[in-house]
Amino acid sequence: MELSNFMVALLLSLAAGLSTGIGSLISFLVKKPRKSHLCFSLGFSAGVMIYVSFAELLASSVADIGFFAANMAFFGGVLFIMLLDFLIP
Repeated sequence: MELSNFMVALLLSLAAGLSTGIGSLISFLVKKPRKSHLCFSLGFSAGVMIYVSFAELLASSVADIGFFAANMAFFGGVLFIMLLDFLIP
């Protein structure tokens, strides 16, 4: 049973490493990237990293304070940040 868990962890690590390599390969293949493409890709990668961080926090807060309260606080925070984004240029 432990060997199976080891293989799953090894394959997931390999997939993560290959994904990083594929992403860097794309940057080498594009000769002259446009500013809009760079902005989109940087925004997308930042969004993914923020989502992963907050998804971890959301799971622990659901265990602590309950599903409804955790989700209301989570999406209330999202709306607050969106409001700040509109108010502060």
